[in-house]
Parts: sequence; structure tokens; C-alpha cells
Amino acid sequence: MARRPTITDLARVSGVSVATVDRVLNNRLPVRKETARRVYEAATDIGYHAAGLIKQRMRQEMPEYRLGFLLLRGNDVFYGDFARELELAVSQSQRIRGVATIDFAASLAPDEIAAQMRRLAAKSRAIAVVGPDHPTLTAVVEALKARGQPVFSLLSDFAAGIREGYVGLDNRKVGRTAAWMIAKTAKKPGKVALFVGSHRFHGHELREIGFRSYFREHAPDFTVMETLVNLEANQVTHDAMLDLLARHPDLAGCYVAGGGMEGAVAALRAAKPANMPAVVCNEINAFSRAALADNMLTMVISTPLAALCRELVELMAHAIESGAANAPGQTFLPFDIYLPENI
Repeated sequence: MARRPTITDLARVSGVSVATVDRVLNNRLPVRKETARRVYEAATDIGYHAAGLIKQRMRQEMPEYRLGFLLLRGNDVFYGDFARELELAVSQSQRIRGVATIDFAASLAPDEIAAQMRRLAAKSRAIAVVGPDHPTLTAVVEALKARGQPVFSLLSDFAAGIREGYVGLDNRKVGRTAAWMIAKTAKKPGKVALFVGSHRFHGHELREIGFRSYFREHAPDFTVMETLVNLEANQVTHDAMLDLLARHPDLAGCYVAGGGMEGAVAALRAAKPANMPAVVCNEINAFSRAALADNMLTMVISTPLAALCRELVELMAHAIESGAANAPGQTFLPFDIYLPENI
């Protein structure tokens, strides 16, 4: 039987004295956060029996903040996954004792989203929002900033220069990556369709810019058609995709730059086109995995939600404690790429 690690072992592995470990365990005298964390990490590594107690002691010393998050479409798989990752990131933060309040926007109407932002901000120290780039939301952010309340934009930027920061993907690169894949995998040049949720979503606009710029520069023999707005609705996307397939037998590719993936895939399954276009969508889940496996989708570009949420919580805590940044920033997470051969 392996010997049970002792307090002496823990002191040696963590590089501190036995007296310091005792202070961490028993909450005696101040101990620097970095030292307590080093002792906790060492206790976890060696299986010290009181690792849980050390973690509890550390959390008792952390400030407690309520963080608010406003996402879209509560019945959407992606936003359900997003909410779970946010709750996990807040609960596991090693910087704060956080309480997460997560709401879902009932519609894309700016007035309604603005009203929800105000209600959420009334019970939060800082908020993060997925929303359109609209003057109504900018006015809310300005008012909250004047009160010292940080606001972060998520996935799609808005109120640039006023909000505390943007956290998400580099959407222009996302659009160019989607175009690259279609140009490389289409059976032959032809027409290419592009869906966006709304022209008010800055992220979708950037994806469209990147998408079109790639074809102009590197694949001019393809024709990118007029952009279609699907309001991120599956039924709208389904009907529009069926219409595209019926009217354009030379459809070479399609990129759904926002929501609506399920509708596009359902249309492809129903139509069974003789010449399957190269199709790129966003976000990996059980549905998109199945579509990749069945070669309905060529590629899925996905947001690394766990990493994004951890980074966001850290930035929100820093903004609360340090005040507004002199230069509101952008935090780009590297996106994940899924293909039929790596799911």
C-alpha cells in the first residue's frame, strides 16, 4: 500500500515551509494568493488528503461577484452548450467566487435586447452580451459605462470603442477559411450561396467580407451570389436552400455564416442533389457531427466554448477590479475545424 502523503511531503513539493502549509490549511495569518495556489496545486498532484480543504480556504478569501450573460435562442443547442460552459467557468474560477446569471434573448429586436441588458445589469457587476450592432444597444453600453459597469460583446462585436472588450473569433478569418474550403473542394467552379443571420450582426458582416474577398482574390471563376438573410431560423434556411438547389443546378458551394445549419442540412437530405455542393457551417454538435459523417457537410468551423468562457470570466473579473480599460480590446480565440475524417 502506498504511503499517505504528509504535510512535510506537501511542503517539499510546493517549495514552502511546513509552517506556511499549516497557515494555508488553518487560515492562520495572511498567505499570498500565489503561495496558497501553489500549495493547492501540489496537494492535488500528490493526492494530499486535505486538497479539498485548501481549495475551500482559498475560495473563502476570493471576492464574490455576480456576472450577467445574455445569449440568444434558449432552445438552440449551441447556446445551451454555451450556457453550461459559462456556469462551469464561473464556478471553477480561481480568481473569484462568481455567481452566473444567464438570460436568453426572446427576439433579435434591438429594443427588447436593450431592455434585457438593463435588467441583467441591475443585478450584475459586469455583463457580457451576444447582440446586434445597433445604436440602441450602444446607448445602453454608454450608460452602463458611465456607472462603472463593464460590458463585453460576445461572438459578434457591437458598441466598439465603448464596450470593455470583444471576446470571440476573428470573424473575417472565419469567412476566408470557409471560402478556401469551398474553392478547394467544389467539384467544379459555379455559383456559391451565403447565408447570414442579419446584417446588423457585425460578426456576420465580417464573415461575409472575408468570404467574398477570398473568392475575389483567389477563385474568381466562382460566382458568389447575393447574400441571403435567414434570421438564423432553420425553417427559413431550409426553404431557401431547397429553392437554391431547384433554381441553380450549378450551385457549387454554400456557407451558412450564422445559425440555421439544421435547416440547410435537412434541405440537402430531402433534395439529394446529383451534384452535392460543398457546404460549410458553424459549431460542432451531435447534429453537425452526423452531417459530416454522412458527407452532407464539408467542414464545420467551431467556437472553442470552454476556452472562451474561461478567458471571458477572467477578463470580467479584471475589469471589475481594475476599472475600465484605456483602450477597449479584442480577444480572438483560435477556432476549431472539423472534417468528415477527424470527427
